[in-house]
Amino acid sequence: MTSYASSDSSRSDIERLARRRAGAKMGWYIHAFVYVLVNVGLVTISAANGRSWAMYPLMGWGLGLLIHGAVVWFIAPGGGFYDRLVERERRALGGGDRR
Repeated sequence: MTSYASSDSSRSDIERLARRRAGAKMGWYIHAFVYVLVNVGLVTISAANGRSWAMYPLMGWGLGLLIHGAVVWFIAPGGGFYDRLVERERRALGGGDRR
């Protein structure tokens, strides 16, 4: 009986960790999308004015995006896009298919 309870607990832990990791990766994708969208606008405004000031926000925010990506993809353990990420993390953690 104890092994069954610990198995359920282990699966629950894997599920929680997989969802947390998938959420962190989804957060990075959103961050990268907003970075590209905003900076395309800034470069357009900068070019229209004949100045090159847009490189400063690109570099500063880019450094932040790089650090965010390093934490999410390298330092952190371990139908919809979010669901695919959760499933990938579940498989990587050895949890198999569970919905």
